[in-house]
Amino acid sequence: MPAYILIAQDPAPATDAPTKKQQAGPFGDPMFPMLLMGLAVVFLFILPMRKQKREQQQMLSSVKRGARVVTTSGIIGTVVTVKDNEDEMTIRSEDAKIKVLKSSIARVLGQEESEPAKA
Repeated sequence: MPAYILIAQDPAPATDAPTKKQQAGPFGDPMFPMLLMGLAVVFLFILPMRKQKREQQQMLSSVKRGARVVTTSGIIGTVVTVKDNEDEMTIRSEDAKIKVLKSSIARVLGQEESEPAKA
């Protein structure tokens, strides 16, 4: 029986077939889904939070004496004093005066109507 031994083999013929990387395109890259998730996080969470924080800061900076406000704890009152350089204000609710932080103001209901003069 003859024994066949392969000593050398001819190289494969050169073809113009694209490689796997070229076939996959940009959507086959494993970084593409991670990039999409990063963009989704930015547009769904970070940008709306920045906008909300900016609106909250504008609202707090526009609070003036006489404005009706609601605190985060649910207290409704009228602003008595506001100091620009401090982070606290005094509000009046019925017969009580309460000193609260500006950051605890949840929303401004509007300006209080001036009380009619008693005759």
